[in-house]
Amino acid sequence: MQQRIVSFLPSATEMAFELGLGDQLLAVSHECDYPAAAKSKRVVVRPVLAVEHMAQAEIDAKIAQRMRDGQSLYELDEEAIRELSPDLILTQDLCQVCAASGNEATQLIASLPKRPRVLSMSPQSLEGIFANVQELGEATGTAARARQLIAAARARLADISARTGAAAHRVRVFCMEWLDPPYCCGHWVPEMIDVAGGTDELARRGADSVRIAWEQVQRFAPEVLVVMPCGYGLAKAATLAQSLCDLPGWQQLPAVRSGQVYIVDANSYFARPGLRVVEGSVLLAHLLHPHLVKWDAPPGAFLRLNTA
Repeated sequence: MQQRIVSFLPSATEMAFELGLGDQLLAVSHECDYPAAAKSKRVVVRPVLAVEHMAQAEIDAKIAQRMRDGQSLYELDEEAIRELSPDLILTQDLCQVCAASGNEATQLIASLPKRPRVLSMSPQSLEGIFANVQELGEATGTAARARQLIAAARARLADISARTGAAAHRVRVFCMEWLDPPYCCGHWVPEMIDVAGGTDELARRGADSVRIAWEQVQRFAPEVLVVMPCGYGLAKAATLAQSLCDLPGWQQLPAVRSGQVYIVDANSYFARPGLRVVEGSVLLAHLLHPHLVKWDAPPGAFLRLNTA
């Protein structure tokens, strides 16, 4: 059954392509860049703030202010969406910062002449991500393909968990989702850490990532520090990570002393709740237990920060 699909978020776009729905996907958000074919689709969601020209502290402050004022962070191309007349819209209610959601989407959808079906994807866990894949499969006649993808993902995670479970030591790791100010990791990432054979006492499993005091990181004294700023690829994250060297007590952290500070491509493997988080779990396991888990995926996923 062919449908006219519009996606408001990158993870949903990835899922649609995984399910073989690329030809039915008519429009996407400005952040939908994977797979490459997604970049050829019409863009109907754009950010209000020009964050590419802002420092992280400024981004954090601007976003907080707009949210306090009840203002949206995104604008929808209403005229284009009306013209496309979608049968199915993929949206979310998990994070106002990550993609169009809430009031702006609800108001637009209510005003369309032909009311589309709306699938809201707001996972807070790995199982929640798999449930979204299955829901999209059920909604588009690709349920069998969805089941295959989920089974393969679970098997891969089980294999990595078994490998890291053989380690004599669970590595103390801090996964940093924002740098200025520092944010801990949340939602599904703490589960990924578990699979990878690590422990992050500052993480918030199944909950939003939040600002934390740098002193908490110092007290936790991570053996490995993974820099994964939400919304960034590897190159930009590597530039941002240079500022970490100026933090109080930086050189005293065990991770810094041992040269175990890594920067990762958060957009590809951690921040977006799609099936690539499975590969993100493999990557994390490799960083924590390289003798147990190899990283055979294409290069460009991570690099080691020079802490000398």
